[in-house]
Amino acid sequence: MTQDDSRKHPLRDSTQDIRAADRIPDTPQTRSPAYRLAFADQEFLTREELRPVRLQLELLKPQMLLDEWGINSTIVMFGGARIPAPEQADTARTETLRGLTRYYDEAREFARIMTLRSKASGGTDGVIVTGGGPGVMEAGNRGADEAGGVSIGLNIVLPHEQAPNEFVTPELSFNFHYFAIRKMHFLMRAQAICVFPGGFGTLDEMFESLTLIQTRRMKPLPFLLFGKEFWEKIIDWKALAEAGVISDSDLSLFQYVETAAEAVAVLDSWQPLI
Repeated sequence: MTQDDSRKHPLRDSTQDIRAADRIPDTPQTRSPAYRLAFADQEFLTREELRPVRLQLELLKPQMLLDEWGINSTIVMFGGARIPAPEQADTARTETLRGLTRYYDEAREFARIMTLRSKASGGTDGVIVTGGGPGVMEAGNRGADEAGGVSIGLNIVLPHEQAPNEFVTPELSFNFHYFAIRKMHFLMRAQAICVFPGGFGTLDEMFESLTLIQTRRMKPLPFLLFGKEFWEKIIDWKALAEAGVISDSDLSLFQYVETAAEAVAVLDSWQPLI
């Protein structure tokens, strides 16, 4: 019988059995992979056939921890990892990137303002969530940290080395293998989506979110694109509508903003159009 009086049932704790299994006699039988406890067997858990279980675990772990922290809703911030802070503009690969550094500051200020509001209402709603990496993501977590609040980082394992930025709340810093599950966690608690200039990853996140709203698989919510000049240069939205591949009404699913103050004003006055 377990010694942990906080448990809700009298059954033996699985962690106790893991420790007990480490103390068993060393024999040919106990050395066999077949003898390992299934839930403590990494080789077994990473088998091809166990993908459905890994998908479930990756959905469940952040969900449980966010619930334990009482996080009810989030402000999602997507944006480019390659956009440096203005003080590091000389590290930008291109002149265009150097010009986009102003959006680092806008992301930082927006996150600071929204985190102050979140704290004033209890700190469980409107919590900033980013991809946890550098660039605009760092700016979002940094602004939240400067406001004295918490923020979430949803990192993903990439072939090149990447660590969470230093401003993510450590207890809310998650790491993913599956892009699809990561994107679910971005949207499951979203009360607003803010998209800053970025590349393939940002575009992927933006279009998947827009598609979910367009097809009514997701409720309408404030959807802000920072940087009208950038977005209209890389995407001809009107041409999509004129071609008939989207509806004219789909162009109302998002709004352009330039500054943190403008974004806050839009959120305060937002009304669903569909």
